Amino acid sequence: MQLPAFFIKLIAAIALLSSSSLNASPLIDQLIGTTTSYLEQKVAAYLANSTAEARFEITVSRLDPRLRLPLCPADAIQANLESPEVPVGRVTVRVTCDSEVQWRLFVPATVDLFQPVVVTTRPLPRHGVISGSDITLLERNVGNLSGSYLTRPEQAIGLRTRRAVAADSVLGANQLEQDETVKRGDKVVISAANSRVSVRMPGEALESGSTGSQIRVRNTRSDRVIRARIIGPGQVEVAM
Repeated sequence: MQLPAFFIKLIAAIALLSSSSLNASPLIDQLIGTTTSYLEQKVAAYLANSTAEARFEITVSRLDPRLRLPLCPADAIQANLESPEVPVGRVTVRVTCDSEVQWRLFVPATVDLFQPVVVTTRPLPRHGVISGSDITLLERNVGNLSGSYLTRPEQAIGLRTRRAVAADSVLGANQLEQDETVKRGDKVVISAANSRVSVRMPGEALESGSTGSQIRVRNTRSDRVIRARIIGPGQVEVAM
């Protein structure tokens, strides 16, 4: 029976089903095809605008075979990313038909993005300084990672862990910190300079710190305690 022209407005969330029916109707085939094609273009554009070398896989969630809506003309169907802003992980695509038949559906899908990331090769202790043998690059599904992750070994080598890290763990920047360049009790050289004069004095670090941080230092000549900025191993400077 030929359906007369009509106007349908529908906003529906399409649920996951335990049913194995994935091709229950031409409408579901159209939704899967439209969603997959849109996400392929969206993810490809996202990767093109980043420096990431990655591959991706798209899985559209099982759709409810009880949906009963007319097919949308090919030139009238559109797709847009509803959430999140970045097309990685669990996503929702808004599929709209704008013709004599009008409907709008929300289709859930998963975008798995596989990328080489920095992974630990052994358990790392708290405050352990990372060397090249402690880490390696392995492919992981970054869509499943809840935090930040590193993509180059040099981003981690020379830094130290804030807490203990298990073997085969993906390393993130929030797990690392600068190693202590100067430790409490170290003998240091205190430098002070301006455009006309430069002075160097012996000192002792009263605190530990990394390069760029300020610590308390005792001038061993005058016994005066000052604050100085660490500029390298055994080297601190003060404003003059």
